[in-house]
Amino acid sequence: MPELPDITMYVESLESRIKGARLEKIRLGNTFILRTFDPPLIAASGKTIQSVERIGKRIVLSLEDELFIIIHLMIAGRFHWKKPLSKIPGRVGHAAFDFPDGTLLLTEASTKKRASMHLVIGRPGLATFDRGGLEILGSSVDTFSAALMRENRTLKRALTDPRLFSGIGNAYSDEILHRSRLSPLTLTQKLTDEEITRLHAATTATMKEWIKRLREETGGSFPEKVTAFHEEMGVHGKFGKPCPVCGTRVQRIVYAENESNYCPRCQTGGKMLSDRSLARLLKDDWPKTIDELEQSELGK
Repeated sequence: MPELPDITMYVESLESRIKGARLEKIRLGNTFILRTFDPPLIAASGKTIQSVERIGKRIVLSLEDELFIIIHLMIAGRFHWKKPLSKIPGRVGHAAFDFPDGTLLLTEASTKKRASMHLVIGRPGLATFDRGGLEILGSSVDTFSAALMRENRTLKRALTDPRLFSGIGNAYSDEILHRSRLSPLTLTQKLTDEEITRLHAATTATMKEWIKRLREETGGSFPEKVTAFHEEMGVHGKFGKPCPVCGTRVQRIVYAENESNYCPRCQTGGKMLSDRSLARLLKDDWPKTIDELEQSELGK
């Protein structure tokens, strides 16, 4: 799922291309993508784009007359900037936004169609999409701590909760926790002041670093390769590969449709966190520490 750095790239790229442009027409390839009916979609036709904004992981096209198009890409939704009046792709295409200088295509490469688009009128209507999470960039340690301590959650759950923090998801939370040397299963209300300060610094530094990286990679072109996995990441998507800090093999906890990737030496003091499915399968053979895991592998 595109997160804060990726959404920032979309916002900046769109703003440079469509701010001040006339939205001539919206074509739908899949009517399910549109989740509102009042005002009708045709109300956006002919309106000028005044700005492109972000609310959490949602992208907002702000039009004249206080009309707002709110798009949530979810896991597999992506934008593509094409030549004017480009055709909507048959299998993955959701919508086309036609402008004089190009067409913005919205696609979703997944059988589970989760991406959504809403059209609302007025700032009060737009505000209903704000989950209230703290904007990390520019936040203080105190405001960060207040959000973190609002509920007693694991760090992984807290960082990815849009009611607590805005724009952080599965991928960058792994990187943040690795940088801060904290376990994804540590409870928020058990953190020391020093650990909170360290986590805040890691969160802001990770977001700033990846925004900078993606800007350099994009280089002014439209971001066509938005992905949750980057080769330069330390632990996310790196299960079984060496930690870039200590060389220990990255481990993971799988739950539902997500997973946490972590380094057991850097983050958990050598302790292996229990993966429910594997622990249930292996029972007493499940290694409790990274040393036990490495010893068992040497004996194979």
